[in-house]
Amino acid sequence: MTAFFRKLAKSAPVAFNNVFNETPKSSYGKKFRVPIGAVAAVSGGLSYYLYFSSPTVAHMDEIQEESGPKIALNPDKWIKFELQDTARVSHNSQLFRFSFDPSTKLGLDVASCLLTRAPVGQDDKGKTKYVIRPYTPISDPDSKGYFDLLVKIYPEGKMSQHLANLRPGDVIEVKGPIEKLRYTPNMKKHIGMIAGGSGITPMLQVIEAILKNPDDKTQISLLYANISPDDILLKQKLDILSASNPNLKIYYTVENPTNNWKGGKGYLTQNMVEKGMPSPSEDTLILVCGPPGMMNHISGDKAKDYSQGEVSGILKELGYTEEMVYKF
Repeated sequence: MTAFFRKLAKSAPVAFNNVFNETPKSSYGKKFRVPIGAVAAVSGGLSYYLYFSSPTVAHMDEIQEESGPKIALNPDKWIKFELQDTARVSHNSQLFRFSFDPSTKLGLDVASCLLTRAPVGQDDKGKTKYVIRPYTPISDPDSKGYFDLLVKIYPEGKMSQHLANLRPGDVIEVKGPIEKLRYTPNMKKHIGMIAGGSGITPMLQVIEAILKNPDDKTQISLLYANISPDDILLKQKLDILSASNPNLKIYYTVENPTNNWKGGKGYLTQNMVEKGMPSPSEDTLILVCGPPGMMNHISGDKAKDYSQGEVSGILKELGYTEEMVYKF
């Protein structure tokens, strides 16, 4: 870690310290205005196109004040957020920090995601065509003035390629938040998490909400699957959190292990889930997030209307009911 990033890490919130064990590659390091400290996150999944005759975009001077502190997000308007800086985190993922008025709060609850959109030309009627993707920030929801996204950059990914081409000072349009699971402290005695790839994002949001609250005694077990060790997003951060919090247990498995890999090997199996997750009970909740193939294998995917749908797959075979499983 360079002296510059050590300084940034020391000035970052405690929950974000010591994330990088190697130097993040950034072309814009000297332009950071807020300590970047540690990594944020990505959420994959749903992708679709929407067409709008005239974009409705709210600028930062339109941030509204309701009954309480000013909120930067708006669920009904697209807000422009400025890219502050970027840093490469892994071979195919990149950190993006977006800034806003530091006197405001982002307005994100745990667990929620944001919608981002970018123009991708026009349709045959001359209307602007947009690509829209959901992402889950994992910067502290209480942070003022910035939020972080960690995005996997896909060669054919329209939004991820758009983000990768942004430079500090450029803007992205954001709408939200979109609430997923409303987490409350001690809502369950034991929460199990099964994540694949970028599905770690909402899990980390919940993990940090639990760990930063000394009154929250929830036990957490995370089963995290990836293609290779290099594909494990935020492993340094997760390892640090696990080492310093006895109520967080993590088990990694990869499909293509290296010679020195010491974690699990191969696809997620019923044996891994049975050993790594809390047993079915009223005090248990299993969170699942990952690519469609993994979801179908573990829990079944959501219904066509994006409701939770029935539980199937390994979790059903092990006796978990719909009340015990939540699919992001």
